[in-house]
Amino acid sequence: MSALAPTYARFDVEFASGSGCVLVDADGVEYLDFLAGISVCNTGHCHPHVVEAVREQAARLMHVSNLYWNAPMVRLAKRLTARSLGGVVFFTNSGAEANEAAIKLVRKAHPRGDVVVFHGAFHGRTYGALSATPQESKQAPFAPLVPGFRPVPPTVEAVRSAVDDRTAAVLMEPVLGESGVHPMPVELLRAAREACDAVDAALVFDEVQTGMGRTGTLWAHEQAGVVPDAMTVAKSLGGGVPIGALVIGPALADVFEPGDHGSTFAGGPLACAAANAAFDVLDDPALLARVGALGARLMAGLRTLPGVGEVRGLGLMVAADVDGDAPALARRALTEERLVINATGPNTLRFLPPLVVSESQIDDALGRLERLLVG
Repeated sequence: MSALAPTYARFDVEFASGSGCVLVDADGVEYLDFLAGISVCNTGHCHPHVVEAVREQAARLMHVSNLYWNAPMVRLAKRLTARSLGGVVFFTNSGAEANEAAIKLVRKAHPRGDVVVFHGAFHGRTYGALSATPQESKQAPFAPLVPGFRPVPPTVEAVRSAVDDRTAAVLMEPVLGESGVHPMPVELLRAAREACDAVDAALVFDEVQTGMGRTGTLWAHEQAGVVPDAMTVAKSLGGGVPIGALVIGPALADVFEPGDHGSTFAGGPLACAAANAAFDVLDDPALLARVGALGARLMAGLRTLPGVGEVRGLGLMVAADVDGDAPALARRALTEERLVINATGPNTLRFLPPLVVSESQIDDALGRLERLLVG
């Protein structure tokens, strides 16, 4: 029996190494990875620039705590603010922690205000983030939850009706990821911004899965031309090393004071060195433009496959609805075709390849999936 808690339905494979879009199991068998650790390894597995940054920093300094400064942390904070909202950064170790920090931020800025969230959203599994995730199957076993969250449908009319003078913030993903890759309409993002502005509430975008180039721009919200008051990032920020961040725009930059929030490991030199290296790779106009083109190639190819219905996505964040059992198909993809994908629902497959994927690897993945669908 495994010594691990039974919180994951793990596939029966042990991955031992990886490079780019290829994973290798303990028996030396290669797999084509179109999940990237759930949108973590946007730079690809073991990108040499990230590996060297980690190796160099590990030999120099790994931890000092937030009682002191460290150079990689300061540099990363400056880069994040310069390429997003301005303001300031609070570092975390994960996306859920970044969302917890965001909830505390808006609650302090607007005491006793509700946080409007959307059906189908996923913001994490810690108590505040879980309470902001209106999915019955995830919330019910852990009630009672943190009060003060108001779930609404992801429509313009719903957000306009929900936001009033009792609202602290609207918290939303530009693309609903865990419920099947549903891009939020531009009109909805704009309506949320306008509704928040009308009552002096905060708009917070959860870019944990969409950030660092996944959708073809560094941040997904850039494509809508809507600027939030705060933004949470994680997953791909560290190039495979755990790190998250809450980027706080100028309007809320002075809300937190010493003692309001903290984290022992967050902003450590090792994780920030990795993130700076990942930033070097991903904040590249040529790479970002290529993500859009490759995403279009992947979606066009999926639409030609037998048994595939709706295909949707943004950049290389893609989902396809299929006839039949999507979880079973994902298992067969792994065991029969050595293709790493996952299912986000009974009929939905999700594709999140590393952003360094090639055209030939896109075509290879489509061919492997086609063999499963016709078999």
